[in-house]
Amino acid sequence: MGRVVRGQRKGPGSIFKAHVKKRKGAAKLRTIDYAERHGYIKGVVKEIIHDPGRGAPLARVHFRDPYKYRINKETIIAVEGMYTGQFVYFGKKAALGIGNCLPISQLPEGTIICNVESKPGDRGKLARASGNYGTVISHNPDTGKSRIKLPSGSKKVLDSKARAVVGIIAGGGRIDKPLLKAGRAYHKIQGQNVTAGLRLEVWR
Repeated sequence: MGRVVRGQRKGPGSIFKAHVKKRKGAAKLRTIDYAERHGYIKGVVKEIIHDPGRGAPLARVHFRDPYKYRINKETIIAVEGMYTGQFVYFGKKAALGIGNCLPISQLPEGTIICNVESKPGDRGKLARASGNYGTVISHNPDTGKSRIKLPSGSKKVLDSKARAVVGIIAGGGRIDKPLLKAGRAYHKIQGQNVTAGLRLEVWR
């Protein structure tokens, strides 16, 4: 009689599934278009919301469609200092301000950035966890590449046309407060992916 190991039990799913019922949807930057490539487009932050299973809050941003009479609603990861009613600007010619999204080539060295694209147009892949940020280190105009420092401390060379949001992801300092008891660790993972086992370290 063989035993069914935990990894095998997780295979079919059933109870071993991520709790996604109340999640607010994928948090991504705008799909890149002519307005962003050659100028800028203005959006307004309508609300800042909590997303279960994610440390950082999300922001619902409304943009007027440049081509049709309609409002495009985007969900992006909120930046520290963002507030409802704030105007944010996305595009090559946007100003350098908190919450604005620009190509890395337009950002001076030393700029604090987050929600960075690893390839132009992928809508944000790097530095997206609460309190995280990257730093622009240098630009090479000859090759069209830029070097950034990631939250891990490692450095990465990216295409200068890849976009990034100016600022730090909101929700920082979340892990500074100790959980103190196992029950809090238990409820914390109730909103997260169940297949990642409950680790003893979080009980201390």
